[in-house]
Amino acid sequence: MRQRRHNRRILLGTAVLTISALAVSGCGGSSGEPEAQQDAAAAFEGRGPINYVSSRDASGAAQDTIDKWNAEHPEEQVTFIELPDSADQQRQQLVQNAQIESDTFSVLNLDVVWTAEFAANRWIMPLPEGALPTDSMVPAAVETATYRDTFYGAPYYTDGALLYHRTDLLQAAGIDAPPTTWEEMTAACEKVLALPEADGMSCYAGQFDKNEALTVNFTEAVGSAGGQLYDDEGAPAVDTPEALAGLTQLTEAFNEGLVPSDAITYLEEQGRRAFQEGKLVFLRNWPFVYSSLTATDGSSAVVDKFGISAVPGIGGNPGVSTLGGRNLAVSPFTENKATALEFIQFFTSEEESKARLDKSSRAPVYPSLLEDPAVVENRPFYPTLLESLENAQARPQVVQYGATTTAIQEEAYAALTGEKDPETALADMQAKLEELAAD
Repeated sequence: MRQRRHNRRILLGTAVLTISALAVSGCGGSSGEPEAQQDAAAAFEGRGPINYVSSRDASGAAQDTIDKWNAEHPEEQVTFIELPDSADQQRQQLVQNAQIESDTFSVLNLDVVWTAEFAANRWIMPLPEGALPTDSMVPAAVETATYRDTFYGAPYYTDGALLYHRTDLLQAAGIDAPPTTWEEMTAACEKVLALPEADGMSCYAGQFDKNEALTVNFTEAVGSAGGQLYDDEGAPAVDTPEALAGLTQLTEAFNEGLVPSDAITYLEEQGRRAFQEGKLVFLRNWPFVYSSLTATDGSSAVVDKFGISAVPGIGGNPGVSTLGGRNLAVSPFTENKATALEFIQFFTSEEESKARLDKSSRAPVYPSLLEDPAVVENRPFYPTLLESLENAQARPQVVQYGATTTAIQEEAYAALTGEKDPETALADMQAKLEELAAD
């Protein structure tokens, strides 16, 4: 069993490395980054207070780690600056801060797909060789923190999509196992929604607001239909039968009422709340919502009533998750770089990653924790998550990521809202991505 899991990790790392290499091969930027990393240790000077900037810490787990650091470093206090829930707004604030070379942000919490963009623009610093125990981390997570063979970020957590489902309602409808395909899921919903106890519920929701979350959900739909956003040569490939099948599946789900109409505004938190309040039979979301769903303080209506499986496939293809997660990086404009680096090492250590599991369902980047029987006992979905990561696809790892994801969001959203038919939306998306690739 251990050898099988070891092989799985090697294959995952190789797959993501291939995707990254293909995507980055068309990017601009300096080719001297490895030399920069060799000199990185000397660049990390200065000690004193720093700011950690991140998305909202809903669980309080990150703040616990910061409090522990602050108790041990009275002269090097860390202040937590929270950004909006919207990933696009987070990126916008981080980019604006970097463009004016502000020293306000010291340690940046970056979506894995932002690393290449921030590294190419020199908005984050290459980390010293050997600064982190990368050999002990999930290879795919390490690869997301690498740009042009240079290590720029410390993997914080990794992510794969999961399908949350109401086990009590499936059983009541005579369904013994969670669906593995969209066809099975829609058939299950037809039976479940006919139950009196399912009155007023909807079948399914993901995250469909015109935001980074839509890029993620669109990417998964295309991958789950057997396609990909970029081909093996790194060229845009969204005007294809597979991409059409994936986008059509989403648009029809909206048109047929399987997805509630207000889900067009859903981000991760809105979807989590809808499922937690008993409004959905199925929910696509990340592992972090598990803690909230299992809360025993009366806030969750689905405690002991839900299960977790892999995202469903489309048209006979296996379900494909988008590779998610976060990396921590150091701003070159912060004064106290030595403190920033040591804080990152502390924050992303295996010890602190394990400590945060008491509050957070964020998946650690250490396989030893993902496979620890004591951890799995409290996080039973981790084996499913490993399966999800095995088939995961990366979003485009390109320098112009902001423009790329905007193009994807605009056209996918136009299809979901009925402004364009799926064929037209994909043709227009293909043209936009080709233009960006040519720049």
